[in-house]
Amino acid sequence: MATPAKGNSASSHALLSIVIPCFNEEEVIGETLCRLRAFCAELHNLDVELIFVDDGSRDRTRLLLKGFAAEDPQIKLVCFARNFGHQIAVTAGIDAARGDAVVLIDADLQDPPEVILEMVRKWREGYDVVYGTRTERPGESRFKLATARGFYRLLNRLSDVPIPLDTGDFRLMSRKVVTTLQAMPERDRFVRGMVSWVGFNQIALPYRRAERFAGESKYPLRKMIRFATDGILSFSSKPLQLSVAMGMTCASIALAGILYALILRLFTDIWVEGWTALMIAVLFIGGVQLISVGILGEYVGRIYNEIKGRPLYVVNEYIGFREEGPATSRSPVVHNR
Repeated sequence: MATPAKGNSASSHALLSIVIPCFNEEEVIGETLCRLRAFCAELHNLDVELIFVDDGSRDRTRLLLKGFAAEDPQIKLVCFARNFGHQIAVTAGIDAARGDAVVLIDADLQDPPEVILEMVRKWREGYDVVYGTRTERPGESRFKLATARGFYRLLNRLSDVPIPLDTGDFRLMSRKVVTTLQAMPERDRFVRGMVSWVGFNQIALPYRRAERFAGESKYPLRKMIRFATDGILSFSSKPLQLSVAMGMTCASIALAGILYALILRLFTDIWVEGWTALMIAVLFIGGVQLISVGILGEYVGRIYNEIKGRPLYVVNEYIGFREEGPATSRSPVVHNR
């Protein structure tokens, strides 16, 4: 556990930014706003801005959010030109936030807004990052629980930077952590890993995750696999080292097979001509080669995406920021109103 630093900027009149990425959340967004407003009413000597990031929703989510923003100056809205993905939406919210501290929370209410109160207390004690650690995850299948548990432990074993186990993006970050994240330009983003890489004084906050209030998960198996791949490849070069190890193993097995064949041929009368052993060897070595090329291709593909230099996201419009505008933006198109 890190020791909190003295002199944190959590002053009595600080601003807290709460970033809520949304994608097709029309069934839950009203309840999410009610819970967040109830939480804000319990805060004292702390101003709050609610930054909703609409990640190209295809339902009525954006329309509902625009209505909320028109009635409440506390609400600000970042509208993407298309769907860019959860981690990019989180990044856009972090970029736009002006708070002395920034909280990340999903719109599905699985992460209870009331836990933010304890996060704020920890921040006032001097911690720069307060991340929620899930002690229970009701409503999720055994398969998802098992795969999530395995992923976090595999990632922590492979990663060059220790990443907390059973921890999502639900967290509070101080302004200096946010400023550092804004300076990190990579495209294949794994925000929880990036926050761990930044360092500073971090502490875990155990909490019980709730069931989803309404709607369905936006992370089916295909997206979960892609997300896991991003996490592993973005924070570790060990898969490349693994491909080298597999190549060395195959070479050793092949050498042993060659020596065995030569001994049989030169010193014994046992020699059976056939294709079974040959096919096994070819398929085995070929499989390892394909795996190694695939791993290498993933890294090369990421390099290719980086060097193209495209904007990380494109914002169709900013709503509710008024004259001050967002703190920063990586979008080439900015419509503020």
